Amino acid sequence: MREFFILNFLCRVCEEFDVDVTFDPKPVKGDWNGSGCHTNFSFESTRNDGGYDVIMEAMDLLDKRHAAHITVYGTENELRLTGNHETASIDKFSYGVASRGASARIPTKTVLDKKGYFEDRRPSANCDSYLVGAMLCDTTILKVKHGDEIVQAYNTFMKQ
Repeated sequence: MREFFILNFLCRVCEEFDVDVTFDPKPVKGDWNGSGCHTNFSFESTRNDGGYDVIMEAMDLLDKRHAAHITVYGTENELRLTGNHETASIDKFSYGVASRGASARIPTKTVLDKKGYFEDRRPSANCDSYLVGAMLCDTTILKVKHGDEIVQAYNTFMKQ
């Protein structure tokens, strides 16, 4: 709800000043990284002792469902995820410690503490953050391997 209020407020302020707002991942074409909606993600077991091992397991699970995630991570995301300019390639999942060019970035503090969070850098600025969260939960907490109910629901909605 808070997110909707902020976006609505932003649009209203822009309207008041006769300024256009866009959430396109690449609102201005060219040789630059575009606009993402990097998502910091953790759950109880990643924040507790042994959390780093849980994060490593999550990286493996995210790799296996990369294509399904990309499906709901925003339209025209291929314009942004080129593998250049601190972005990963849309075609392949990658992760790294403090890496701004990976699909998922693991903060240095998470490695040092051996617990914490990771950042999914794949979602675009025009993603539905609720779908991003649902996919992350499905894949990393529920460990859904092949069920793509979220993707199917998204595709059905987009066709309407």
